[in-house]
Amino acid sequence: MSWEAASIDKEMSHSYYKIWIHAVYSTKGREPFINPEIERIVYDQKREELVELDCPVRIINGMSDHVHLLFLQNPKLPITDIIKQVKGGTSHWINEQKLISEPFAWQTGYAAFSVSESQLETVYHYIRNQKEHHREKTFAQEHQELISLHGLTSKS
Repeated sequence: MSWEAASIDKEMSHSYYKIWIHAVYSTKGREPFINPEIERIVYDQKREELVELDCPVRIINGMSDHVHLLFLQNPKLPITDIIKQVKGGTSHWINEQKLISEPFAWQTGYAAFSVSESQLETVYHYIRNQKEHHREKTFAQEHQELISLHGLTSKS
């Protein structure tokens, strides 16, 4: 084996993994449950859930009826398990803390997209500016645009 081949073989003996995920999902029935008084503590709880799953968080933000998350995927967990845990954990916590007067739940579905390093700051600013963004656009419009942008079809 040549030196170059041995060098390449040695370099590729490790696994490298870095996948940023932009996840979006809504409250059940798209009800405006996440009011400004509880918004920050709900997002902090989501952050804790993700950190416990070894998924470092870049930003969490949203509106009263939906949330956006930008985090690094733990390579040992499928995205379905991560989203299920974060949604279930925060639903349970919101109900346990009695943050709203009626039973809280997230919508069953979600959208999750990989984000390249070159687009990370763009997605970060998009999530950070949700309040301004939604002055002109409904969640339904935003959702459809994200689905189309990523070459998917909505299963309304």
